[in-house]
Amino acid sequence: MKYLTGGQALVELLHRQGVDTLFGLPGVQNDGLFNALYDARHTTSRVRMIHTRHEQGAAYMAYGYARASGRIGVYAVVPGPGMLNTTAALATAYATSTPLLCITGQIPTTLIGRATGQLHEIPDSLAVLRSLTKWCARVEKVETLPDLVTEAFCHLRTGRPRPVALEVPMDVLQASAELTLPEGLPANLSQPDPSRQDPGPDPNAVAAAAALLAAAHNPLIVIGGGVTDAALELRTVAEHLQAPVIVIASGHGVLSAKHDLSFSGPGGHALWSQADVVLAVGTRFQTPARVWGIDDALKIIRIDIDPEEMGRAAKPAVALIADAKLALAALSRALAATPARPSRQADLRLLKAKLDHDFRQVQPQYDFLQAMRAALPDDGIFVEDLTQVGYAARYMWPSYQPRTHINSGYQGTLGFGFGTALGAKVAEPQRAVVCVNGDGGFMYNVQELATAVQQGIGVVTVIFNDGAFGNVRRMQQQDHGGRLIASDLRNPDFVALAAAYGASGVRVHTPAELAVALKEAFQQPDAKIPTVIDVPVGEMASPWPLFMLPRLRPF
Repeated sequence: MKYLTGGQALVELLHRQGVDTLFGLPGVQNDGLFNALYDARHTTSRVRMIHTRHEQGAAYMAYGYARASGRIGVYAVVPGPGMLNTTAALATAYATSTPLLCITGQIPTTLIGRATGQLHEIPDSLAVLRSLTKWCARVEKVETLPDLVTEAFCHLRTGRPRPVALEVPMDVLQASAELTLPEGLPANLSQPDPSRQDPGPDPNAVAAAAALLAAAHNPLIVIGGGVTDAALELRTVAEHLQAPVIVIASGHGVLSAKHDLSFSGPGGHALWSQADVVLAVGTRFQTPARVWGIDDALKIIRIDIDPEEMGRAAKPAVALIADAKLALAALSRALAATPARPSRQADLRLLKAKLDHDFRQVQPQYDFLQAMRAALPDDGIFVEDLTQVGYAARYMWPSYQPRTHINSGYQGTLGFGFGTALGAKVAEPQRAVVCVNGDGGFMYNVQELATAVQQGIGVVTVIFNDGAFGNVRRMQQQDHGGRLIASDLRNPDFVALAAAYGASGVRVHTPAELAVALKEAFQQPDAKIPTVIDVPVGEMASPWPLFMLPRLRPF
């Protein structure tokens, strides 16, 4: 047993759970935590503290850290306005099934719920957190802290990955007690509670799925972010079946875009009408079910760790409720007894060539994305904010490895990209990280340029600057009779702004100039200096016709 304050115990517990980095901002309700971080800075229990200029930036950095690395992203903020400033990032993590731990302070325990008007008091903070997490709890006394931290990490490491939150009042952080702390192991070695282990898929369901796929004439695989850690198993099944693999939102790079079987949404749409059996793995399956359509002849097999997903989009013929890696491995073993299909390389390469021809018509996004892909190493991380080039990247950007294409999922949280990219670079400092922004979205977290310079986070940020919320402006023009309102923007000089923060700033005008600027930024001697590349552009072609495609099958 050790005699520790709540803050000291929390720092030690985070370290034992493999947490090496904490993002956040100090404040009176979490002084006990930050004092403990200070005291531990030269010990083996040291946790790196990256303080930001806004709570939203801290939470998005934790999100980017988790998405790029697969490790748990952790941030700490004060309650009330501090916690509320992070809720967009929590919603994004919830939407994208990302393991994020929110640690928030709280007013003294004796005053919670009494509405006395304490600093940062809100009526029911746990209710807010409960709506954005898979689990949340309040630490009522320091003696319960070890068990609740362990419980939080159990939820983070078992079942469907989603954010969790722990509320620790200021008096709990400051109180002392004799505590027994669980040992824990680094995150990549830690074993969760055996009682919560995924038992794997039902063997009868695996056999039924294998039989359907083996008998299919034109099998198709649709994947999402739930298959990220099952790249080998996915490729083995896809190659045996010669089934094209379609990525619509998340899951980019799990099967390299260089592979003949790898396609984005438009490719999936082109193949959809011929498919007779579809294997959907770790995906909500919304676009195929709700946009492309399903008829009675199409058989659906679903693999998902979350049983609630099985009936949301379309009722499957076979449901495998299990981790994607376990289910695909079992399915691969079952399919091994069936003949491997002949290669479809020739016809699939013809389809890829046709799709590339269609993509080329979306300009200038296509040329800019090609220039960026040529400059970014294969293992480089691409973060797309909500902007015209980012929208097109959802189906045009070729990703070659898992966790190298980060987006905000269905939440569409404008402005998330820059902070997220900073967190990705913190998690993977040896890899190049580029973030694509619009001028509108970049300004949501522009203040984190100061954090990037101070902390030496060498992210390269590309701002496609059209002086507007471009997508809103197009809709106002095309869908609302030209009623232009609140969509034009007055921007700073982004190059001068970067210099004012101490970052590197450059302006380019063409895809060729962008490629040169990116290569120079990636190869700079001091990779800790962030770079901002301003790209003035006019109106761009709509990226949506190839993305939001009409139904081929009736409901």
